[in-house]
Amino acid sequence: MMAIGVVFAGLKMLTKFETKSNRVKGLSFHSKRPWILASLHSGVIQLWDYRMGTLIDRFDEHDGPVRGVHFHKSQPLFVSGGDDYKIKVWNYKLHRCLFTLLGHLDYIRTVQFHHEYPWIVSASDDQTIRIWNWQSRTCISVLTGHNHYVMCASFHPKEDLVVSASLDQTVRVWDIGALRKKTVSPADDILRLSQMNTDLFGGVDAVVKYVLEGHDRGVNWASFHPTLPLIVSGADDRQVKLWRMNDTKAWEVDTLRGHMNNVSCVMFHAKQDIIVSNSEDKSIRVWDVTKRTGVQTFRREHDRFWILASHPEMNLLAAGHDSGMLVFKLERERPAFAVSGDSLFYAKDRFLRFFEFSTQRDTQVIPIRRPGTTTLNQSPRTLSYSPTENAVVICSDVDGGSYELYVIPRDSITRGDAVPEAKRGVGGSAVFVARNRFAVLDKSSNQVLVKNLKNEVVKKSSLPIAADAIFYAGTGNLLCRTEDRVVIFDLQQRLVLGELQTPFIKYVIWSNDMESVALLSKHAIIIASKKLVHQCTLHETIRVKSGAWDDNGVFIYTTLNHIKYCLPNGDSGIIRTLNVPIYITKISGNTIFCLDRDGKNRAIVIDATEYIFKLSLLKKRYENVMSMIKNSQLCGQAMIAYLQQKGFPEVALHFVKDERTRFNLALESGNIQIAVASAKEIDEKDHWYRLGVEALRQGNAGIVEYAYQRTKNFERLSFLYLITGNMEKLSKMLRIAEVKNDVMGQFHNALYLGDVRERVKILKNAGHLPLAYATAKIHGLEDVVEHLAAELGDDIPSLPEGKTPSLLMPPAPIMCGGDWPLLRVMKGIFEGGLDNMGRDGADEDEEAADGDWGEELDVVDLDGLQNGDVSAILEDGEAAEENEEEGGWDLEDLELPPEADTPRASVSARSSVFVAPTPGMPVSQIWIQRSSLAAEHAAAGNFDTAMRLLNRQLGIKNFAPLKSMFLDLYSGSHSYLRAISSTPVISLAVERGWNECASPNVRGPPALVFNFSQLEEKLKAGYKATTTGKFTEALRLFLGILHTIPLIIVDSRREVDEVKELIIIVKEYVLGLQMELKRREMKDNPVCQQELAAYFTHCNLQTPHLRLALQNAMTVCFKNKNHATAANFARRLLETNPPNENQARSARQVLAAAERSMTDAAQLNYDFRNPFVVCGATYVPIYRGQRDVSCPYCGSRFVPSQEGQLCTVCDLAVVGADASGLLCSPSQIR
Repeated sequence: MMAIGVVFAGLKMLTKFETKSNRVKGLSFHSKRPWILASLHSGVIQLWDYRMGTLIDRFDEHDGPVRGVHFHKSQPLFVSGGDDYKIKVWNYKLHRCLFTLLGHLDYIRTVQFHHEYPWIVSASDDQTIRIWNWQSRTCISVLTGHNHYVMCASFHPKEDLVVSASLDQTVRVWDIGALRKKTVSPADDILRLSQMNTDLFGGVDAVVKYVLEGHDRGVNWASFHPTLPLIVSGADDRQVKLWRMNDTKAWEVDTLRGHMNNVSCVMFHAKQDIIVSNSEDKSIRVWDVTKRTGVQTFRREHDRFWILASHPEMNLLAAGHDSGMLVFKLERERPAFAVSGDSLFYAKDRFLRFFEFSTQRDTQVIPIRRPGTTTLNQSPRTLSYSPTENAVVICSDVDGGSYELYVIPRDSITRGDAVPEAKRGVGGSAVFVARNRFAVLDKSSNQVLVKNLKNEVVKKSSLPIAADAIFYAGTGNLLCRTEDRVVIFDLQQRLVLGELQTPFIKYVIWSNDMESVALLSKHAIIIASKKLVHQCTLHETIRVKSGAWDDNGVFIYTTLNHIKYCLPNGDSGIIRTLNVPIYITKISGNTIFCLDRDGKNRAIVIDATEYIFKLSLLKKRYENVMSMIKNSQLCGQAMIAYLQQKGFPEVALHFVKDERTRFNLALESGNIQIAVASAKEIDEKDHWYRLGVEALRQGNAGIVEYAYQRTKNFERLSFLYLITGNMEKLSKMLRIAEVKNDVMGQFHNALYLGDVRERVKILKNAGHLPLAYATAKIHGLEDVVEHLAAELGDDIPSLPEGKTPSLLMPPAPIMCGGDWPLLRVMKGIFEGGLDNMGRDGADEDEEAADGDWGEELDVVDLDGLQNGDVSAILEDGEAAEENEEEGGWDLEDLELPPEADTPRASVSARSSVFVAPTPGMPVSQIWIQRSSLAAEHAAAGNFDTAMRLLNRQLGIKNFAPLKSMFLDLYSGSHSYLRAISSTPVISLAVERGWNECASPNVRGPPALVFNFSQLEEKLKAGYKATTTGKFTEALRLFLGILHTIPLIIVDSRREVDEVKELIIIVKEYVLGLQMELKRREMKDNPVCQQELAAYFTHCNLQTPHLRLALQNAMTVCFKNKNHATAANFARRLLETNPPNENQARSARQVLAAAERSMTDAAQLNYDFRNPFVVCGATYVPIYRGQRDVSCPYCGSRFVPSQEGQLCTVCDLAVVGADASGLLCSPSQIR
């Protein structure tokens, strides 16, 4: 399937949908749904959705070709007639044939439902037309009179008439009024009696009203005009004839000639004064009814046309041909319009109209009809408005693309009677770019002509791309479109401001502040910034029709059947469905203003709650989110899934009543209380298990135990009691296993308890006497051993001699572990606000339980605090001082919070002993506890972990160059105080970014002696040394930078990118300088000297240094008579436009000398045409496509044989090692 538009002079046939199939003989549009039936020569009937381009169903009960098919207007039925002489009535909802009507004796050509009565009319090669009642499933009339095949028959859309066409060269019109009267029940007995007589003695239900003769050959098709007393027919004489009729007669009006072969089908257009015909000459022709002339022709290369169908309510046509069918429109229905503030200018019925959004006043402004134009597809295509000059530029497809400029008098908007003279011109598109300037695209020269309001060219600009349309992009700027990209072009500076690859763009819609733009293609929406930086892309399966920005920066758009929204992050959703397509003009609050296809202004009120809610979440406007949750009816699976996906399961929890969903959301948000409540309601094993897993993750042993108990998971319960040290309950588990007669369970529990006697007893009861004996013997239970030995007799097992057994005894628990202590955390924005929601409702208790967002979990269990957490127990420093003065023992007078009772163990039994406070964690340990930055570990003195981190992150193995830096970092992040001469020196940590307001209990990261600005200074010094030719000094500086970077820490992501960029810059210089120093050592090898000089020019150097490298390589090669290579360096040097005249002059001289002899004396391993990188160890080129390995730190490339060796460029990392990448900022870890 594909959709194409084929353009002819003046007419554009817009193909909306196309299929490839067997020959199509019958077509029918559904009156309401976007469906079309196609009956094929193969006997298959296809049901297509032409909007989505999908095959919905296929029906294949006919034997042989199916020539006629028709949808019922209101019932879920269609009828088909085929070469098997059968008429079949189908129900498409039930996907089957309901019944078959038999009676015709030859091929059936057409079938059609009556628009009102339960009738079907059929035409057949048996020379008859039959009318059937599909409710009683009987033939109610046979129309005879044709004396050859009847090719088609159809009901009149309003009157009691049937028209038929036959190969007997006639068109007949039949009056079926009597049949209608017969169908309506007679009112009295006399009428009923006369009707019975008529039935018995052969009364006539249908009579021939007219016989239209005039065709020279067989007539293939005839059809009525939907409203006028006209008939059109098409025949094998290649002519289309137009007939008129009145109450008494019918006559030929005119003949339309032009088809080159038999005319297959012909019909009047439902909305316009045109006739559409198709033919076996492989063409569709459009004729003007009033002028009776051909308007346009649409041809196919290989396919003959057989059938036409017209949509009963929309401007759509379909045509069937040898290899499929196509659905098309003859012209666009989108009205041209432009919005400016509170005003809308739009074109309708050849008038420019004005609509005011605030008052909804609609007025006619000026006529814009061009005299002498034909009616088809000449309507305005685009409209551009200048509010200051009150001028309008209207573009249309007339003359291959032209524009008209109207300057509207100020008072004409209210009067609508002025007719200003239009200024015309030729151009593909024209838009205003300034107050009194408009730009016109001249496609032939790919130029934009800027014109004034007198239609005079004031400026010409060549476009940077071959554009086929231009759009407004801000004052003085144009958005230029090609097939696969758009470009913003500044007309004043002639610069490209932005470029973006896109599908073919049809419409461009700017936001109110001109900061964002929506680019609409047929099936996609691309949102970009004003410089065309891509933000998001949305794909739609059906066509995108229009769009506008609302005041919140949300893009609202329409497809053929929906109004939808797109948030700045690319999230989208449906606002409402549409019956007919609309074109959005403006959005004001909850009102969408739009134009429909008839050019009427409409205002649609929408519910914006969903997208405003999502936008508030996206922009972190949590107060708005809170108020919307409390006041609106946001609900539904889609909203819950969205909140889950965006990381707000705790918010989603407040919308949900379904217990399973609540359980899943509660687990996801860690709300163990709600999860327990939901698990109780659901009471399924799987849910209890999942609850246990989550509770175990949170360290909530009580709920883990409860979950295991509910599922009777005794093995897990026993293990839980073992790890929490609950020996009492473990003993109970042993008893339970005994009651259940679970031998393995008993043994495991005895093993966990360390109860050897019990284990021996279990083994003995299970009949494992040798194992019981061995266990008792090893554990020294002599009384049991004697008893078992007597039972075993001679079968006593022998135990190994001289070996000390290791006993399976669990360690005795020091204390019974309960729930893990929890940290105090700040309540989230939603937690406090949502806790009280719904408390006033009927389900008060339930809501209270649901609204509890784990507050109990956040309360710290002070009994379980470490001794070191003094700050949590004591309220402030005064309490601490008071404790100190009184010795810390007399607790009665101390005013402590009641829940902070000091555990008894901390009070010494002997009151005279001083209890020292527990030492806190050293600062150096705090630094490394959560840091993955090697520099902070080195500053803390933990060199071992720092080296491990660098090895894992950057593959560094040689730490010798970093040793002095590690020591500098450590000494630089500590200061030392001497208190008294006899006491040791006190070490103090120096923190980064410390200030007096900082909390004394919150430790900052260590101060570092190396920073990024130092490296920038070193880089400048390295550049200077390179310029002056001090290569050894420069290499030392650049290597120093490479060795320092692993121990640098920066704050932002932007600085991280700068550090990575610095590595690449420095690596290039190190490699280049190493090659240059190597070259200077090799005085006796001129070929190698030239190669190294050449490779140096391919390092990524600053332009001044590149010029020096090129001059150096040029000189070396020229001296060694490699003139062609020297000339290449000379050309590259001149391309850099050297400001130094000596450089330029020497390059020109070398070029001139080389041109006389473009040869090389020696063959070099150097091909400047083939891109390459240089191996950092062997200094040989690695050309594109060749395999290589790289250094995980500096990125230098090496030949594969160097894998596993130390990188010769940075002298730190191992070539080809696995590494996670540079980590130099806390922002990378968050």
